[in-house]
Amino acid sequence: MNPFCEIAVEEAVKLKEKKFIKEVVAVSCGPAQVTETIRTALAMGCDRGIHVEVSGKDYEAMGPLQISKIFAALAKKEEASLVILGKQAIDDDCNQTGQMTAALLDWPQGTFASEVTIDGEKVKVVREIDGGLETIKISMPAVLTADLRLNTPRYATLPNIMKAKKKKIANMKPADLGVDMVSRMEVLSVDEPPTRLAGVKVETVDDLVAKLKANGTI
Repeated sequence: MNPFCEIAVEEAVKLKEKKFIKEVVAVSCGPAQVTETIRTALAMGCDRGIHVEVSGKDYEAMGPLQISKIFAALAKKEEASLVILGKQAIDDDCNQTGQMTAALLDWPQGTFASEVTIDGEKVKVVREIDGGLETIKISMPAVLTADLRLNTPRYATLPNIMKAKKKKIANMKPADLGVDMVSRMEVLSVDEPPTRLAGVKVETVDDLVAKLKANGTI
């Protein structure tokens, strides 16, 4: 599981343990293998899972917009009060899904959350920003994205792993939610960075200057 999403799962389970929410539903989009990720979330304390099956070329082309459409459709279908997800994936680092989901739902958003407090129908979110911390209060339903310092995810214990095997995982396809998976972006190429040349050690400043002159650097 993406580490930021793991933090999001932990926060959702904590909110349930504090009786702020009634049920935690784990969702993942992708081929059959993602059910293992959902099982991990169930072992951490989620109540049930939803696997939105996406495979083949649709999976290869799937980006934050398509995932956001799925999350928004599920949030409406499940009548969710909170959608909590990691602030970004660690492969593409897009940092877009939470914001797009909030926009599609027209819900308030609390991104980069390092602290979440629920007070009735309001959520106080301490956000990590470049200048320090920003505290906002938003109304539910809302979308939250988890930052690194929000919490420390628990380890799934063996008894909970065994219990997770009995928890339900619903299976559906994007079409069942009325979601169009056509990508608006085309990847033209993916290239590795050029190989770095080996470094050279020099004994004196004069040797360094001579080398730089010889290479045409100065």
